[in-house]
Amino acid sequence: MSPARTRFARLTGVGTAVLLATGALTAPSAVADEKPHCAVDVATNAETCFATLPEALDAARSGQGNGPRTMAGDVIQGTFFDDPQFGGASLTVYGTAPCEKDGWVNYQYDLPDDWKNRISSVQPWANCWLWLYPEPGLGGDRDGPFEENAADIGGLMNDRTQSIGFS
Repeated sequence: MSPARTRFARLTGVGTAVLLATGALTAPSAVADEKPHCAVDVATNAETCFATLPEALDAARSGQGNGPRTMAGDVIQGTFFDDPQFGGASLTVYGTAPCEKDGWVNYQYDLPDDWKNRISSVQPWANCWLWLYPEPGLGGDRDGPFEENAADIGGLMNDRTQSIGFS
């Protein structure tokens, strides 16, 4: 092999090794490793995220959110989890009052794009029953009501939910 080809091969090998090492170091991003826990106002869609679920729940209870109105006085209506057994990232939805048992959906929430088709377990709060729908605007077949904690919502709506009804 000529000296120029040998030098080119060495440089190419070094460049490839650097790219592979850099890719190996950055492939699992810090964001992917985090399990963000967010609290969202059902009326305004104002969302605040935290490193842990207890922080998100405390904020929803005590008015520490960054939304246009305070969370103080609001009640948690449901918490939704990315994984079965209440694992992974979570989304806690809060509103102005508990649900009424009047046969109607009291509150409706269309999931943001980053939460569509992710929910695997749920926790209803504030006298709310949860209805899960595969389309925005409470469209399509529904599953529920989930009247108590469900560590696994089952196959019908697992990783298919796009909107939620609170009744």
